[in-house]
Parts: sequence; structure tokens; C-alpha cells
Amino acid sequence: MAINTPHGLVLVVGCSHPGVEEILSAISAVNSHVHMLLGGLHLVKTPDAEIERLVSALHDKWKINRIAPGHCTGEPAFAKLRQGFGSSYLYAGLGTHIDIP
Repeated sequence: MAINTPHGLVLVVGCSHPGVEEILSAISAVNSHVHMLLGGLHLVKTPDAEIERLVSALHDKWKINRIAPGHCTGEPAFAKLRQGFGSSYLYAGLGTHIDIP
């Protein structure tokens, strides 16, 4: 689900089975800037090197401002995303409330 806001898109993904970059590529036809990405990134079995590449791509190539990964992202990816996004990383566990701009 994509919500077009004045800050850019807020993209909510369930479990990114096709790959989050494939999803971002498809949604860029609507708006090239994703302000916030929320949901499962399906990285639970992804090798560390690919997680590191993806974190850099989400931050530097896709220029995502805020990220709130969910369930199927996996603990190694949670840690790398937290490190890569710093204060722009939002905890998205059960019961978390996230304001959408």
C-alpha cells in the first residue's frame, strides 16, 4: 500500500517476497520519493553482505527518510538497518504506534 503525502510516499509492505527494491522500482512510477517504508522486508535468510548492500541502497540510492521494518525482516537486518538509518529507524513491533505525516 502506498500513501502519497506532501513528504513523499509512505509505503507499507506486508512481506516483500518479490524484493523490496522491486517494489520500490514499481512504485517509483507514482512518486520517485519514498519518505517512509514500513513492514516486512523478507530478509530473514539473507546473507550479511546482501543485507549491507540493501541497507546502503535504501539509504543512499532510494533516499528513504524513515524506515520501520517488521516481522520477516530478521534480527541481523534489524541491526544493520538500525545502524544505517540511526534516528530515522523506527521500531515496528507489536503494538507500536507510528504517525504517518
